[in-house]
Amino acid sequence: MPRSRFVSLWLPVAAWAALIFALSSVPSFDSGLSWDTPLRKLAHLTEYAILGASLLRALRRPGPAWLVGVAYAASDEFHQHFVSGRNGNPLDVAIDALGVLLGVVVYRRLRA
Repeated sequence: MPRSRFVSLWLPVAAWAALIFALSSVPSFDSGLSWDTPLRKLAHLTEYAILGASLLRALRRPGPAWLVGVAYAASDEFHQHFVSGRNGNPLDVAIDALGVLLGVVVYRRLRA
């Protein structure tokens, strides 16, 4: 694979993963409002759907794209254990996995 092709496929994945990591490093997004939790869960779903689509674009195979996305989600939740004011949550990994799947499915349908 030519270097420019490799960069065009993987730079979006790396940039998006870096954004997720940066957001996970923020101590707290809690405003105390009742809609905080549903909004954060929707954000998880959305950010991982974008990651899933970009992984499928780079890997070209849905299974590996989903597995890499879920592995990143699990590592991100582990990372949050070390961020003051945050904690890792297995439910968030499940929501992220669903988001990755959504991104993979939507990308495949749009590319078909």
